[in-house]
Order: sequence, then structure tokens, then C-alpha cells
Amino acid sequence: MEDVVAKYVSQKVSKTRWRPVSATALQPPEVFVTGSWDNEENTVSIWSVGDFEGLGSSGDYHGEPHLLCDIQHSGDITDLQFLDQERIVAASSTGSVTIFRHHQNNETLSLNRKWEKAHYYNPSCSRASCTGIICNSPEIFTVGEDGKINLFTADRMDAIRTIDNADSSTLHAVTCVRTTEILTVNSIGQLKIWDFRQQGNEPSQIFSLSGERIPLHCVDRHPNQQHIVAAGGQDGVLTIWDVRQGSIPASLLKAHEAEVWEVHFHPSRPDHLFTCSEDGSLWHWDASMDVSGKKSLLHTGGRSNTFLSHNAINQSLITPWLSNDPAKDRIETTNLISSPTLSVNTLDVLGSCLVYGTDAESIYVKKNLFA
Repeated sequence: MEDVVAKYVSQKVSKTRWRPVSATALQPPEVFVTGSWDNEENTVSIWSVGDFEGLGSSGDYHGEPHLLCDIQHSGDITDLQFLDQERIVAASSTGSVTIFRHHQNNETLSLNRKWEKAHYYNPSCSRASCTGIICNSPEIFTVGEDGKINLFTADRMDAIRTIDNADSSTLHAVTCVRTTEILTVNSIGQLKIWDFRQQGNEPSQIFSLSGERIPLHCVDRHPNQQHIVAAGGQDGVLTIWDVRQGSIPASLLKAHEAEVWEVHFHPSRPDHLFTCSEDGSLWHWDASMDVSGKKSLLHTGGRSNTFLSHNAINQSLITPWLSNDPAKDRIETTNLISSPTLSVNTLDVLGSCLVYGTDAESIYVKKNLFA
């Protein structure tokens, strides 16, 4: 794979996320965060891939990830999200949720706030892993092994709201659908939408895979069309859902030979989607070709959509992810890893840059993704 730089980090990497850049920024993303797992001492680390000049006598530095700072973390890091440019929220296998602040003036990380027992089976001893978080600043939603959903805000120690028995099975991941709505996936193949405007503790909608109850491990929402959701399962299948209609997936796409650990739509080019797996592969799904073989308008994001009629939007944008046969002549798939590795646990994509982390104790950055 060309344009890839690798960094051996001496820790299995469980999560990685790019620091957000403004929508108008012309520069590619430079800073990302990683979290480790399965170590005696785990760390949250901040990295830069800025092309520093003059590093080394040869001056041949090509943007290899450079550690800016790190901080110890109790338990495995099970999820990471940027709350804003400075604050990072980390989920832990111990059941805690922590906000760290990145001080960019002196490149240090400090503990900003910690919810010690965000998730637990019983208050006295048995903690449950916090498996997923999603941030919509200042709000932080968390889900866990205990089937609980919490809503925190960065400035309060007490939870704004907790749904104690939201699910009888493990909740594996969460994403925002709208400002007040979240969507969770669980260990029996269900998606559930929760509307936090409602006072009750029941989901407003439930979707499920028919047949066997295959655990769903990850989920992401289309950045422009909130009704389109992608989820990855234990069986390696990528499912695409239309949450406006029906209770079963619109498409099932065979993706990997083992668990799909993460799925991400590209935030500004959502006709591109990325998945990574326990089988050591990382797939790029390119749906930018429409039926006629022309590039669809999806990759232009929301701005030019306003110039299209409603029917034109339906024709060019709702397809191809919701096509009855999306794989046929529509979606190109490419494995971005040429030689198999240990599990690819995590990925994130922003602009033309992709970062991913593995159980081979390495992080990789691919630039010029669409070149």
C-alpha cells in the first residue's frame, strides 16, 4: 500500500481517532489519539503526522507518527472520542469514563473529569465494561456490558439521565441519529433508537437481523442522511439499514472472515465507507459509481444537494447504499492491507487521511486516500 507510514508502539492498539478539523480547513488532519488494551498499564497517546522539517540528519522524514504526549489509563481503552479540539473522552473496561485534556501549549495530557462507576452489574463490586461512547458536545452518551445507557455532560459529576435496564444483553456500540436520538447495537443482533426527549425507558424503534441472533459490534450513521446506518457483525457481514422503514436491514454485504470491529462512513465523502476486522483486513467500500457508471453526487456532501430536486436527490443519493442489490456493479471493494496482519481493531478517516491500529502493536497512517 503506497503512501503508508507505520509506527511500532509496543502496545496493542484498541482505538484511534483523528482530532477534528474545521470544515473549511484546507490542511489535512495532523493529530490523532490512540488507546491501548491488554497491557499491564494502558495509555492514551496523542500523535502528530505533521511533516516536520529537519528531523534527522538526512531530512528524509515522511510524516511517521510522532508521539506528542501520553497518560496512563486504568483498564483497557474500549472507545475514544474527541469532545472538542482539546478534550478526549475515553471508555474503560473497568466501567469508568474519563475526560482528558490535551494542553497543546506544552504538549501534556491531564485528567479533566472521571465518572468512576459509569457501568457496573452491582454497586458493591462487580464492574461492567463501558463498551461505547458518542459525543455531541457538551453531551456524552455511554453504553456498556450492563445494558445501561448514560447521558453525561462535561461540566457535571452526576449523570443527566440513566436508563438502567435499557437492554437485557450487552450493548456494543452507540451513534447519534439526531440531536436528541441515539442508536445502539447489541449482542443479539438488534439496533434500537432511543429518543431522549421522551421520559420513558423504552426504545422508540427496534430493528433486528432475521434468523440467527448474530452480535453486532459497531455502528455508524451516514453523515448527510440520518436514516442510513451501517453496522458490522460478529460473522463479518456489513449491514446497511434504513431506519425510516422496515425492521430488517436493506442490504447485507459479505465483508470479512471474522468480526467487524469498526465501520465508518467518510465524514465528507459518504459514498466511501471503511471497515476493519479481526481477520486482519481493512476494506474500502467505494459506492461513488452510479448505475450508469458515472460518479454519483454523494461525495460532494450536503452543499450541492440543495441544487437538486427532491426526486433527483432520491435517485442519486439514496442509492447505492439502499439499493436492493448494492454489490452488483455498484460498490467497489478494496482491501487496503496487502499482507494479512493480526486483528485490525480500529480505524478513522478524515479528509484524505486514514489511520488504523492493530494487535501487532503498530499504528499506520495512509495519506492521499483518494489519489
